Amino acid sequence: MDIASKNPDLIVAGAGNAALCAAIEAAEAGMDVLMLEAAPKPYRGGNSRHTRNFRCMHDAPISTLSGAYGEKEYLADLLRVTNGETDEELARIAIRGSEKALPWMEAHGVVFQNSLSGTLSLERTNAFFLGGGKALVNAYHNTAEDLGVTVAYGAEVRRVHLDGDRFTGVTARVGGAELDIPARGAVLASGGFQADIDWLASAWGEAARNFLIRGTPYNRGVVLRDMLDKGARSVGDPTQCHAVAIDGRAPKFDGGIVTRLDCVPFSIVVNRHGERFHDEGEDVWPKHYAIWGRLVAAQPDQVAYAIIDAKAADDFMPTVHPPETADTIGGLARKMGLPPEAVEKTVAEYNAACRPGTFDGGDLDGLSTAGVDPPKTNWARPITDPPFAGYALRPGVTFTYLGLKVGPDARVRSNSRPYANIWAAGEIMAGSILGQGYLAGFGMTIGTVFGRIAGREAARVLSSRRNGGTHA
Repeated sequence: MDIASKNPDLIVAGAGNAALCAAIEAAEAGMDVLMLEAAPKPYRGGNSRHTRNFRCMHDAPISTLSGAYGEKEYLADLLRVTNGETDEELARIAIRGSEKALPWMEAHGVVFQNSLSGTLSLERTNAFFLGGGKALVNAYHNTAEDLGVTVAYGAEVRRVHLDGDRFTGVTARVGGAELDIPARGAVLASGGFQADIDWLASAWGEAARNFLIRGTPYNRGVVLRDMLDKGARSVGDPTQCHAVAIDGRAPKFDGGIVTRLDCVPFSIVVNRHGERFHDEGEDVWPKHYAIWGRLVAAQPDQVAYAIIDAKAADDFMPTVHPPETADTIGGLARKMGLPPEAVEKTVAEYNAACRPGTFDGGDLDGLSTAGVDPPKTNWARPITDPPFAGYALRPGVTFTYLGLKVGPDARVRSNSRPYANIWAAGEIMAGSILGQGYLAGFGMTIGTVFGRIAGREAARVLSSRRNGGTHA
């Protein structure tokens, strides 16, 4: 493909969910769109290909979602996990936009599976993609192709060109050569910087070199750094990210969602010294799981270990790799390289602190401990029934929250004013809404809603300019 000769209306940096939503909206409005994807075609889609669901507001049953999940409850859930660290105006835009986004997704080829129930507690709040995120990415690419969108693979945007506050084009590395590609506007949807381990280490310290990256190795933050260096206004903390506890045997990059371990609420979690360090039953897992990456990151050697007994073996999603097992706690500790006496003492103290009650794996059940620190406030059952099982946990970073500040129109802000013709969507701007913490499925909500806004706004402004008008 000869992209050097192209002079598109709009360049979209990236080819994941947010980028595709922007490209589709812009193309449907008549724009000539060029998408530049750093990854080769088999790995297109960034982190979106590893996703599986979308969190959606609805006042009545919609599509495959049951009941209702209104704006007030949705926002309260978000504020709880972020501890209020969010731009409420942008958060409400994402939440309100999710309701109309779901039928739009279906109209553009996304198929949802039947509502899920069980320990994930998501049947009312999250719509799951049939075939997962890769099916969603493929459906959108088919739609984009039908609309005439051009996609260049192995095309990494290296530099963004500006004339004052106006975008004029990019330099992209394609096949080892650098090409300058002019355009009339840009949507930046190229993800966070999590795959740049040196950048992570500069923020977190050397401990970050032990982190695993759940998603694509191509999200290195090249566009983000270039824009920040050029004076774009930043938002978010470089140490804040969507990080979960994943299987310690996962690969360094691209292990995806299957590496996540959902056993934590039904286990006790100990560090390398055999000591518990946090309440494993603090909340239902979709609102709670994303804190565990940071918790594990703070432990010695950035590793922890979840221990369960036979009662809990079927209470969570099956794992890709089987756990270590043994007929005694001491034997399990030895297999996992932990001090047996310390682990036996921790388990004995926890067991003695468990109070009577009724276990309910699908909801907060109040089955708690008393007299042990840290407490376990739900799902606290004694670990007594062999075989005992254990999983090593490591921090798995999904995406970082340091990003570009945008307004309600998805337009990127400089330190003095909005850029005339640059918009952003997805992970590169998610820190505008996610100051910390995470809510299951909300990354896809941000990407979908703001991707659509960015594409529509780009088309509106560029069409106005093409026709000799002025932009807002």
